[in-house]
Amino acid sequence: MSYAVEMLNITKRFPGIIANNQVTLQVRRGEVHALLGENGAGKSTLMSILFGLYSADEGTIRINEKEVRVTDPNEANALGIGMVHQHFKLIHNFTVLENIILGAESQKYSVLDMKTARKKVVALSEKYHLDVDPDKRITEITVGMQQRVEILKMLYRDNDILIFDEPTAVLLPDEIDELIEIIKNLVAEGKTILFISHKLDEIKRVADRCTVLRRGRVIGTVEVASTSKEEMAEMMVGRKVLLQVDKGESYLGTPSTILEVQDLCVKKRNERKNKVDHVSFRVQAGEIACIAGVDGNGQSELVAAIAGLMPSTGRITLCGEDISHRSVRYRNCHGLSHIPEDRQKQGLVMEYNVAQNLVLQEFQEPQFQRHGLILTGAVNEYADRLIEKYDIRSGQGRETAAGSLSGGNQQKVIIARELERPHELVIAVQPTRGLDVGAIEQIQAQLVKQRNAGKAVLLVSLELEEVMSLSDRIMVLHDGRIVADHLDPKKITMKELGLYMAGVKGGATDV
Repeated sequence: MSYAVEMLNITKRFPGIIANNQVTLQVRRGEVHALLGENGAGKSTLMSILFGLYSADEGTIRINEKEVRVTDPNEANALGIGMVHQHFKLIHNFTVLENIILGAESQKYSVLDMKTARKKVVALSEKYHLDVDPDKRITEITVGMQQRVEILKMLYRDNDILIFDEPTAVLLPDEIDELIEIIKNLVAEGKTILFISHKLDEIKRVADRCTVLRRGRVIGTVEVASTSKEEMAEMMVGRKVLLQVDKGESYLGTPSTILEVQDLCVKKRNERKNKVDHVSFRVQAGEIACIAGVDGNGQSELVAAIAGLMPSTGRITLCGEDISHRSVRYRNCHGLSHIPEDRQKQGLVMEYNVAQNLVLQEFQEPQFQRHGLILTGAVNEYADRLIEKYDIRSGQGRETAAGSLSGGNQQKVIIARELERPHELVIAVQPTRGLDVGAIEQIQAQLVKQRNAGKAVLLVSLELEEVMSLSDRIMVLHDGRIVADHLDPKKITMKELGLYMAGVKGGATDV
């Protein structure tokens, strides 16, 4: 058997944890080979070793049947290995062309040969149907287009082994379809693809074989076509997993409005048009009300206004009290819990440890402080209880810095903090983005538990499957306006929902 990549008995240790434990991975030339595992299973670490970002403590790497030592990304590129990282490595005020050639510039008479570089980039873009504009700045293009720029960076360097680390985590459904088509075109041209993902549907669509990691060890390698999603999920998590949330019927009882938004407007500085334009809706106790919409249609600004993070006009009422002009802390202390869209920028202090992040909004409460001094023992006891309850995995427990956790475990810290403190309303924005099926099942179950306990849940999600399966009622936000507010997920199809989201059907442009 001819292998493009062989990673044999790879071990990598970090303080308090073995990220990769005697891992062996063999990738055939010209295949799409998926790496599947829970958040923190060691997938990205393994690929970072292959790309030269980390050095293995033990083990051997072979590229095209020749033993190599990859010490840095430049050496990886020289061996034909390229990588698209989960968080793109682009300079935002550079153009597409400048980003692609950075570090691989061609020169003519000691001057950058931009004309030749541009010609090559355009040719590659056309060959692989990537359709990027080389003269646009990164700030001017969509996230999907930014990913195409990352792919062109690899192709420009003539890489034949292409690593995609969670490539669909930030993409819309149409962009995911386009990416899968691009990957198929790359394989048809003879490229070898390593596809890191936790999304079983996408692995079924694009991969030939799949290696499953669990807690740093290889569980097995399977042929994707002959292995069910349920089987792969059980290999990944170590138990049977519900791929569809079982939430039962909502019971509203006597209608009790927890959140009421009236005629809300949000305008960004230096912009004429409202990002949120005269929006009104209610969320009742005992329901999961979902705001669906294409990213960029005002969801972020709407949530920021309700949470007190952006100025707004109109009226926001929480549990019967007008909180329109109240501070963020006041809202948090009077019934509002907020699971933010960006866990790293808005949800955590990355330099703080897990225990400190878990009490960020409650450290001033009597149970955690006395005479202005933090009661370390009480904080640690609280943190240990939440770490066990929410299965937060880390190398050094409560002392682990939030920045060193995997994305899924960072999200679990936020979920634990927001759901464990007193609240009547939970605003959950993209709560399962970038998470594995086991973590998704746990978090969705927690949100259903909140709803069943009589709390109000306002869910904001770009994942249509999550919208349809988790919500009791769907509202659609398009161009800053609510174009539908009482859609029943049992009666509407995904296609119809997509029409509302696109603005073709509903309030302003109903057909």
